[in-house]
Amino acid sequence: MNAYRADGEFKRDSRYIADRITADGRDGWPVEPGRYRLVVSRACPWASRAVIVRRLLGLEDVLSMGVCGPTHDARSWTFDLDPGGRDPVLGIERIQEAYFARFPGYERGITVPAIVDVPSGQVVTNDYAPLTLDLSTEWRAYHREGAPDLYPEPLRDELDEVMELVFKDVNNGVYRAGFAGSQEAYEAAYERLFARLDWLSERLRRQRYLVGDTITEADVRLFTTLVRFDPVYHGHFKCNRQKLCELPVLWAYARDLFQTPGFGDTVNFEHIKRHYYEVHRDINPSGVVPLGPDLSGWREPHGRESLGGRPFGAGTPPTAPADR
Repeated sequence: MNAYRADGEFKRDSRYIADRITADGRDGWPVEPGRYRLVVSRACPWASRAVIVRRLLGLEDVLSMGVCGPTHDARSWTFDLDPGGRDPVLGIERIQEAYFARFPGYERGITVPAIVDVPSGQVVTNDYAPLTLDLSTEWRAYHREGAPDLYPEPLRDELDEVMELVFKDVNNGVYRAGFAGSQEAYEAAYERLFARLDWLSERLRRQRYLVGDTITEADVRLFTTLVRFDPVYHGHFKCNRQKLCELPVLWAYARDLFQTPGFGDTVNFEHIKRHYYEVHRDINPSGVVPLGPDLSGWREPHGRESLGGRPFGAGTPPTAPADR
């Protein structure tokens, strides 16, 4: 789903299936417990958002989850972690099959996260940005007791603004650096990325969370990039002005989230490293996966409690489900 402009700048293909699953079913896909299956890979930052949000909101019993392996070929992600290499609910070997069930010969990117309609076996949506927001708003009737409000209405304008900046310069910014097709495009992406990380450091120096005094969708979206920064983006994508662990405010912020139930307990560093280093052969032709870095620091005290804030607001942390 990637393309390059004439100047070598990486451009993300954003042609997603824009259908939405809503409480009123206006797109033909009503919210129904047990009807849909969320398909993810723990390697993918966009899919990891959905894994975290689903867990924070306690939707495990109403929205099942299939997990693809950390690598994929030119065709699509596969269910190679499951016995027999098939998803036990959908009965398919590749998420591609769900795309083709709805759109034969589908020619756009076959991506995760994707939500599949279990009765028909057809993909409903892979539009990852509204997907997680809909879990917070459209699926509200099925949230666990004590679930946080990840997209509070009074803060939505500020949340949307901050999330857009984070997406352009950080979430997608690391890719713009890593897949740049020219020195000039790389340097522009690099400077823009670290300027935004500096801006985030200043913002988070005086407040525990990105927007408001509780965890929101904005924190989820930033976390999934930060947790991949030292294992992958610093070296593999040449985002090497500093490591995350050399940026004191962001490193403490990331550790704070990592140690919060629903965040670090959904992360698989092995899958993350295998995906980027094995799949991106244009960047890493050998496919060799590095042994480092030392990841033990993620459990060290962060000291962010001194800034106040309440991770779950008036709610409670999620309990650990079997599928995490």
